[in-house]
Amino acid sequence: MNTARRRLALFALFFLPGLGISSWVTRTPDIRDLLGASTAQMGLVLLGLSAGSMLGILGSGRVVSRFGTRPVVAAGILTTVVSIPVIGAGAGLSLIALVTAGLFLFGFGMGSGEVAMNIEGADVERLTGRAVLPTMHGFFSLGTVVGAAIGMVLTAVAFPVTWHLFLIGLISVPIALAAVRHIPYGVGLSPSGAEKTAEREPVWRDKRLWLIGVIVLAMALAEGAANDWLPLIMVDGHGLDAAWGSAVYTAFAAAMAIGRFGGGWFLRRYSRATVLGASAVLGGIGLVLVIAVDNQFVAGAAVLLWGVGAALGFPVALSAAGDSGPDPTARVSLVATAGYVAFLVGPPALGFLGEHYGLRNAMIVVLVLLLLAAAVAPALNRRPAAETKPEPEPSVS
Repeated sequence: MNTARRRLALFALFFLPGLGISSWVTRTPDIRDLLGASTAQMGLVLLGLSAGSMLGILGSGRVVSRFGTRPVVAAGILTTVVSIPVIGAGAGLSLIALVTAGLFLFGFGMGSGEVAMNIEGADVERLTGRAVLPTMHGFFSLGTVVGAAIGMVLTAVAFPVTWHLFLIGLISVPIALAAVRHIPYGVGLSPSGAEKTAEREPVWRDKRLWLIGVIVLAMALAEGAANDWLPLIMVDGHGLDAAWGSAVYTAFAAAMAIGRFGGGWFLRRYSRATVLGASAVLGGIGLVLVIAVDNQFVAGAAVLLWGVGAALGFPVALSAAGDSGPDPTARVSLVATAGYVAFLVGPPALGFLGEHYGLRNAMIVVLVLLLLAAAVAPALNRRPAAETKPEPEPSVS
C-alpha cells in the first residue's frame, strides 16, 4: 500500500466531516424555520446528533479490534456523507423525525469513523516517522472553514437548504469512495494467540496513559466549548452583534487550521510534551483575556490565541498515546474515546453553568483544565524504564 496515497486519503476523509458539519450548522436557522420548530424542539433534534455520536464513539474501538480500521472507516465516512442529504430532505419535507434521523446517522458515522481514522493516522506516523495526526485534524478544521464560507454565501443569496445539503452529499460520496480504496486491511486488529498472552496488563492501568487522557480531556473541551458557545460568548458576553460573533468563530476555526497545519515545524524541533504544555498555556492565556477583559478588540484577538492553543492538543496527544506502550490500537482508541466524549458532553455542561453564572464565567472550568494539562505535560517526557521501543525521530517528538 502506497503510504503517500494513504496519507492523502486520510486528509480527504477528515476534510469531509468538517465540510458536512459546518454545512449543517450554517443552515440551522433556515432548517428551524422550514421545520417550524421551537427552541425546545430543536434541542430534541440536536439530541439525535449527540446520541449517534456517543453510540459510534463508544463502540468503535471494539469493532476496530475485531475487524480492523478499513471497514469501520468505510462504513463511518459513507454513513456521514449520505446523512447530509437526508437532513436536507427532512428540512424540505418539514419532517422533524427525518432531520433527527439524519443527524443521528451523521453523528454515528462521524463518531465511529474518526476513532478508526485516528488509529490509522497513528499507524502512518509509526511507519513514516513523521507527524501526520496534526495535519489530519487540520484538514477537518479546513473543512469546517470551507463549509462555513459556502454556507454563509448560500444563506445570503437564499439558496434552498435542501439543494445545498444534497449537493454537499453528491460531491462528498465519490471523494469518500476514492479515499477508502487507499486504506489497507488489517490495521488495528487486536493481538491474538501468543501475542495476546504476552501482554503485560490492560492499557487502562498505564498511569502515563491517564496523564495523556487529562491533556486530551482539556484540549477537547477547549475546542468543543468554542464550537458550541463562542459566538454567544462574544454576543452576550462582549456585546458584539450576531454577524461579528459568527466572524469571530470563523477566525477561531481558521486559527485552529493554521495551528494544525503549521504544527509540524514545532514537532520537528521540540518534544511532544513541550508542544502540549506550550499549547495549553497559550490557550489558557487566550481564555483569560476572553473571560477577564471587557474589551471587544482584545477579546476578539484573544480568540486567535485560544484557537492556536487548542489546535495541536488532541492530535499530538493521540500520537503520544500510540507510542506509550504495547497494543497501540487500544491506547489510541481509549484516549480518542475520552476526547470525543469530552468534546460532546462538556459543552452542554458549560451551557448549564452559563445559564446560572454567565458564559464567560463558565469558561473558567476550561481554563482550570488547561492549566492542569500544562502542569502534567512535562511528565510525558519520562518514559517507563522497561519500555524498550525507542521514540520516533525528532520529526514527531
